[in-house]
Amino acid sequence: MATILIVEDNPSNMLLATFLLEHAGHLVLQADEADSALRLARERLPDLILMDVQLPGMDGLEATGTLKGDARTGAIKVLAFTSFAMAGDADRIRAAGCDGYISKPISVDEFVALVEAALGGG
Repeated sequence: MATILIVEDNPSNMLLATFLLEHAGHLVLQADEADSALRLARERLPDLILMDVQLPGMDGLEATGTLKGDARTGAIKVLAFTSFAMAGDADRIRAAGCDGYISKPISVDEFVALVEAALGGG
């Protein structure tokens, strides 16, 4: 069982992702904006963070840069959880410090497989 922080401001996306990850046996932490995500990441040191790119206030890429620049949280894997899937977006996401990305809308099987792979189990 891994601890996974989901940072998502859309309640439907949060509900679905939480359900799928809890069903797969993981402990899920939730944040709907970057400041609370940064606080939770520093306090709980999750194994993985799923970071929405478009968040109110500080966006997910800026929040990822903050996490990656902090000695306590820099090693936590971060996957961008994004509806951006255009050419060049993957480069921009990786340049911000993300270890990969999951495109929305999600495929249930692919979502769980990508999370497990990021955790080292697939």
